[in-house]
Parts: sequence; structure tokens; C-alpha cells
Amino acid sequence: MKNSVETFDPKQTTTLETAQKTLAQTSGTADTVTNGNRIGFVSLGCPKNLVDSERILTQLRIDGYEVTNTYNDADLVIVNTCGFIDAAVEESLDAIREALEENGKVLVTGCLGAKENQIREVHPDVLEITGPHSYEAVLEHVHKYVPKPDHDPFTSLVPQTGVKLTPKHYAYLKISEGCDNRCTFCIIPSLRGDLDSREVGSVLDEAKRLVESGVQEILVVSQDTSAYGKDQGGRTGFWNGMPVKQNITELARHLGQMGAWVRLHYVYPYPWVDELIPLMAEGLVLPYLDLPLQHASPRVLKLMKRPGRIDRQLESIRKWREICPDLVIRSTFIVGFPGETEEDFQILLDFLKEARLDRVGCFKYSEVEGAAANSLGEAMISEEVKEDRYMRFMEVQAEISAERLARLVGRELDVLIDDVDEEGAIGRCYADAPEIDGMVFINGETELAPGNLVRAVITHSDEHDMWAELVDMPDETEIG
Repeated sequence: MKNSVETFDPKQTTTLETAQKTLAQTSGTADTVTNGNRIGFVSLGCPKNLVDSERILTQLRIDGYEVTNTYNDADLVIVNTCGFIDAAVEESLDAIREALEENGKVLVTGCLGAKENQIREVHPDVLEITGPHSYEAVLEHVHKYVPKPDHDPFTSLVPQTGVKLTPKHYAYLKISEGCDNRCTFCIIPSLRGDLDSREVGSVLDEAKRLVESGVQEILVVSQDTSAYGKDQGGRTGFWNGMPVKQNITELARHLGQMGAWVRLHYVYPYPWVDELIPLMAEGLVLPYLDLPLQHASPRVLKLMKRPGRIDRQLESIRKWREICPDLVIRSTFIVGFPGETEEDFQILLDFLKEARLDRVGCFKYSEVEGAAANSLGEAMISEEVKEDRYMRFMEVQAEISAERLARLVGRELDVLIDDVDEEGAIGRCYADAPEIDGMVFINGETELAPGNLVRAVITHSDEHDMWAELVDMPDETEIG
């Protein structure tokens, strides 16, 4: 049985594979003596959940609490759960169980927290349960069970950017909550509500603080990034006394002027996505578009309640690549959706072969409690067929991915270093988002450090990763 509170264990995380991190390393309090105000924290799920965890941890630090990475030292444990698919629910319930067994005093929050009865049925001893982005309620419960400590805020300063669970050189920037779409495989609106965009001034203020703290890559996330500001009618906001339209294009334009990489995730394929491509061609925003398409068959897309004109999508992709030849497109697809025929699946494969997408993730359909797709029960696809289609899909995409990466061999690219080991440096170029895409290996360069931005020439590639040699070293002051 483990006795440490771990954040983002890849074996527990279902929607994002990410390196294990302990909060004690983040908070810098691992060696302090407990004063009855230590909080353990387990965070599961996607980058949106990660941002929620960072916000809660920041407020805990502001209130004078310490964060520990062991169950034994914790006076209370918070589990921030994921509840998007059944596998995520099971892993969240397992994390709650472990926290109860190892510590006994457990608060639960996050997406699964919206289903309190489901948690209570399995774990009746949980102290309190709150849903996603319920920051104030979480803090109220913490104060109830672990009284707010007396502390001098001038001797326990919190960084201007708050507590971050990512490496110092990149950070997630969440621009909205919720979603107005009603995809039949998804329950996000029931968990997190309808679209609720942050004020543009608040978003830009946070981004500016991140860049000033040394963040070199801002990863923009939300449930539906391209819909940003639509719930507010696209009205004008203000930042630094200047008017700024509250839409994704203007937000991206201002973010791109801050001097950091800007990477856009979860961009729903609305027509106005066209407006983002010139910003990428100009170099304001990374030429990287995370565009979750989910399928290509018009019939299946209709069942999913997704846009169904895949011919228009192909035309858009062709147009985007003409405007911005360096554009990298990432997407995700579902195989084995209820009612998907072999003909539907072949349409999807044909689309892949024509679209030549750079980075692609594939998921076998999994039932989600409360999802509208469950009503298609008689059309459910067997696990054997799902697995067969998944393997065929990945075989086709592996060839495409290898071809798309090979076009970068021989080019000089900026590479942002994420890690260094005894064999050399490991980084990413503009084509690679952390945790979900490939890596760039620079063998033998052990003097580099995470956060270095170097110039390298790509020498080799496969279907996932690339290898490179340094062209320019960073300044000595940036090493180490």
C-alpha cells in the first residue's frame, strides 16, 4: 500500500498522461514540522482539472496551510476527481478509497463530485463532497475540519502566479468553464454547466504574470476554446485601459504579443477558426491546432450531434495549409460508437488518408453514465469489433504520422527543453504539446536544463518522435 499522495500518476489518469509530480516539491514544504495544518492533495484528470487544483492549492497556501506529499503527515486529504468516462470514475473511486484507508479524513471535489450519491454509495465515510470548480466550498470545508492557521503572510509568500503543478517553463491557462454543445457521448455540460467565459482582462492579466515569472509556453484550455466570449455576445472588454473584443481571435492576438509560445487546445471546428490561421502564419500563435473532430461519417456525426459536413472540413484544412504551410493539426476520434457500421468506419479511414492529420488520438467508445448515447443500446458495438477498428485506425494513422514528421527532417527548429538525463536533453518543438504528442531527443547534450529554448536541426524521425542536433546553445546565464 502506498503512503504518498501523488499527483497525476499515469496509471490513475485517464484523460491526460502526465509525469508524476508530488505537491511537496511544488510547495517547498516537504521538510517542515507539522503544526496541525497540513493538507494532502490528489489531482486526477485533464488540464482543466489541473488548473482547478492549482487554484485550490494557491488559496490553501494563501490561508497559511502547508501541502504535504504523504498521507501520514496530512491532517486532511483532498481528492480532485475525474468523472468523464467509466474508467475515470473507477480510478477516482480507487483514489478516494486509498486516501480513506491511508488517512481517513477525505474531502472530494471535481467532476465526479457532481454525482455525490454515486460516491456515497461506495465511500460513505467521505467527509464532504463538492462538484467541479467549487473553490469556495472546498476552502470552507477545509476550514471546518482543519481550522485556518495563524500565520504571517509576509513570511509565507505565495508566488504571484500562484501554485503551479506544471514545470516552471510552461503553464495551462483556462479561459472558460462549461460547454454549450450537447454531444451525445459527453456529460461535461451536466458536470460543469453551460459556457461561462472569463473576462478578457482577467485572462490577459494572468497570462502576463505567467510570462513575467518565466513561463515560456502558455497552453490555452477550456471545454470549447473557439467558443470563448460567445456567451457574452462578443462584447468588448478592457485590458490595460484598452478595449479588447472578447472572442478567441482577439484573445489569441493579445496573448501572442507577450513573447511566449501560445498553443491552442480544444478548438471546436466553428467557421471563425479560419481567423486564427493568419495569426499562426504571422508567428503570433504556434501553428498548432488541436481540433477534436471525433468522426468523419455524416451518419455517425449526426448520432453524436457533431458537425456533419466533413467535405467542408477537408476544404478548410486545405485552405489553412495554403495560408500556413507549417500548420500542425491534432485531432481525436472515437471508434465503435453505437451504430457505427463497417461502412462508417471506412469513411473515417478514407478521411484520415485524405486529411493527412499530423497528430491523432483514438479512443474506443466507452459508455458514460448519463450520456444520451446510452439510449442507442441495441446498436452497441462489441468489444472485439472496437478493438479491431482501433488497431486498423492506428495502423493507418501511424503511416501518416511518420510521413508528416519526416517532412521536418533537415529543418532548423526551436526546441523547448523539458527534461535532461544521462543520455541527453528531451524537448519539444512547435509540433508537440506536452504529455500528448511526441518529443525531440538531443542526444549527448547533458549541460542543458529544463526551460532552455535552443535551436536544433532535425536529423531523424519516426511515427511519434524526432531526433536533433544543436545548432545554437542558449546563453550561459540560461543554463542550469
